[in-house]
Amino acid sequence: MSEFQPYVPDKTSFKDFTLKAIIIGSVFGVIFGAANAYLGLRVGLTISTAIPLAVIAVAVFRVLTPILGKSTILDCNIAQTTGSASSSLASGIIFTIPALFLWGFNPSIFKIGTLALLGGILGVLFMIPLRKALIVKEHGVLPYPEGTAAAQVLISADEGGAKAKNVFLGLGIGAAFKSCVEILHLWPDKIFLNIPILKKAKLGGEPTPALLGVGFILGPRIAGIMVAGGLLSWLGIIPLIAYFGENLNIPMFPEIDLPIAQMSAEQIWDKYIRVIGAGAVAVAGIITVIKSLPTMFNSLKIGIKDFSLNKENGRVQRKRTETDLPITVLGTGVLIVATILILAPQIIGIDTSLIFRLIAAICIVFFAFCFVTVSSRIVGLVGVTSNPTSGMTIVTLLGTSLLFYALGWTNTLAQVAALTIGTVVAVSASIAGDISQDLKAGYIIGSTPKRQQTAELIGVLTSAFAIAAAVWLLGESFSFGSETLPAPQAMLMKTVIEGVLGGNLPWGLVLIGGSFAIMAELLGIPSLPFAVGIYLPLSTMTPIFVGGIVRQLTEKRAGENEELKTKRKEKGILLGSGFIAGEGIAMVLVAIYAYIIKAKPKGIGIVWPGNVGEFIALAAFFSMVAYLIFKTKK
Repeated sequence: MSEFQPYVPDKTSFKDFTLKAIIIGSVFGVIFGAANAYLGLRVGLTISTAIPLAVIAVAVFRVLTPILGKSTILDCNIAQTTGSASSSLASGIIFTIPALFLWGFNPSIFKIGTLALLGGILGVLFMIPLRKALIVKEHGVLPYPEGTAAAQVLISADEGGAKAKNVFLGLGIGAAFKSCVEILHLWPDKIFLNIPILKKAKLGGEPTPALLGVGFILGPRIAGIMVAGGLLSWLGIIPLIAYFGENLNIPMFPEIDLPIAQMSAEQIWDKYIRVIGAGAVAVAGIITVIKSLPTMFNSLKIGIKDFSLNKENGRVQRKRTETDLPITVLGTGVLIVATILILAPQIIGIDTSLIFRLIAAICIVFFAFCFVTVSSRIVGLVGVTSNPTSGMTIVTLLGTSLLFYALGWTNTLAQVAALTIGTVVAVSASIAGDISQDLKAGYIIGSTPKRQQTAELIGVLTSAFAIAAAVWLLGESFSFGSETLPAPQAMLMKTVIEGVLGGNLPWGLVLIGGSFAIMAELLGIPSLPFAVGIYLPLSTMTPIFVGGIVRQLTEKRAGENEELKTKRKEKGILLGSGFIAGEGIAMVLVAIYAYIIKAKPKGIGIVWPGNVGEFIALAAFFSMVAYLIFKTKK
């Protein structure tokens, strides 16, 4: 088989690491990272920003050519590599940190940012030995979809202006739509429909641009699986609980105040379904990790072998496109991170014995090392958006909590320590998936790996505290666990830690949820999206499902024309990414307002009679759906 030839050859005069690329990547990275943080806190999902950042980089460099001079494709790739790091940091933070606030702690922006920074550094460093094993040697096996798409966008730079227009157009629409809801209060943010005959069964929807965009990006299959999980909860389990609990006169654990007959559908979901969903997500995450063990072992074996060869051939001149950061950077970086964790008790949250902090640091390095490999392999197959970071975090929390329980560390501070360990590992696994896509794009284009790895480290450094500030601000303004910011993944992590260390986890409900995940796997259905659908409200799943259907219609209209199908899909993904970014930015601005004024925007005082507001919300949402269909058709 002939050797792969990148778009930009090894021998080139192009500079692939410039200050303008780093600055532009960092600025747009913070914007998209803050939007992704809001999305994750809202629905428990985040998306890859590699493609929209690649498009924006091309457009911005074109506009700034008279000022900054002509830019190359390698400039654009470094910009998107730097910027995409922020979204992965957001994923790790929002999956865990809100639980600290729910426990009554108020971690500072500095602490949140430091945890994200340490996790990001570990994720980037541990990917150094895996690049050859996963990106190069399995080039024809692992597609790394977002990385490949980003590379194609950059290679087609002559079309960059038109493509960037779709991102900014979606951004404007998303921000305007969300402003009508959150600032002007022109229509409600949720709509519901009670189902007759089935006790307390409800259909609901949150007509928002971000969820529509998420659905289009995920596609019809994953969106359908997620909404199926939601239908099981809201049209199956909730009516079943309501039916059998109708004549109970006393509360049923874990509820301690109300009998089931007096509980609403939302209360049943909060007390019972969320625990069942937590069990489903936990088991689905464990299944995913187990399925990845052979891959993880083989990748580590190849990485160790490559390290040995590099040591033996250290003086051999390598091609520009084959040079990674040296092993000394990996070793020194991991040692520094571990030292900080051991010697700075305020970072982990425990100011007790040195042995405790030493064990915590070992847990972080061990789990991060394992799950970086798992994460990179998984995103190589299914993409960053489908990366089961939450599952890997749950496994980390279960392992750490069980270890703490065995050692007798079960107080509140031990819970905090377990959660902070999970935060660093979650960020590491998430950033590994991101840099894998970036390295894939760089491999196709012909970038220098060590420059990309350096850019990713800079992206981690420049965005960690900005994303931490955005998460902190959102929490202060809207409160984690509220309807506006339910923080579902963090609530799940909180339940796992409290249940294991407190010994009061309702294991019956947890195992029922786990059985649903096993059933999905036996039926050949991806268990993680199905479990997430069970865990999250159905109102969140329905607009995602609509987005998936729009994607299916878009591709179906193209018929057998693969090129047309790809172009329409790409346009929809760019618009969808803009919807998500626009809504996220609008909510961050609303959070700033709420924090300063100490009150949410009151709107313009419109009060619609009856269900008129819900019909207006539905009409506005389907107008946006029609626009998305129209734009992808052109």
